[in-house]
Amino acid sequence: MSNGCWVAYEKPNYSGYQYMLHKGEYPDYQRWAGFNDCIRSCRMVPPYNGSYRMKIFERSDFGGQNLELMEDCPNLHERFHTRDISSVNVMEGYWMLHEHPNYRGRQYFLLPGEYRRHSEWGSTSPTIGSLRRLFFSSFNP
Repeated sequence: MSNGCWVAYEKPNYSGYQYMLHKGEYPDYQRWAGFNDCIRSCRMVPPYNGSYRMKIFERSDFGGQNLELMEDCPNLHERFHTRDISSVNVMEGYWMLHEHPNYRGRQYFLLPGEYRRHSEWGSTSPTIGSLRRLFFSSFNP
């Protein structure tokens, strides 16, 4: 990767496992925390230097308990008392959801917008363990 920041996808049409890649060399898929060596589509992440705000919901279509976040959350279960996030409204900023606590497991990149069900961000399950804001400066090692 010669410059910029990219989200790489395991399958065509921006589907499958997602990986955040920044400037650097990736001689094998373990270097990008990959589950395999397949990348079939990718998209550039434009720079962003504004505010960060999102609201997460326990149920699809913005139902159930909700929590507004403006900071990173390394353990969603401790803060929200659930592991299931079924819908999200990203009001500001770029965010990365992670399947497990402490930013581990499958990654889901979210741009500002409404995600009415977990399948809209590419997940087969509503289980989310952690989430964090993506700063453009954090894309450079």
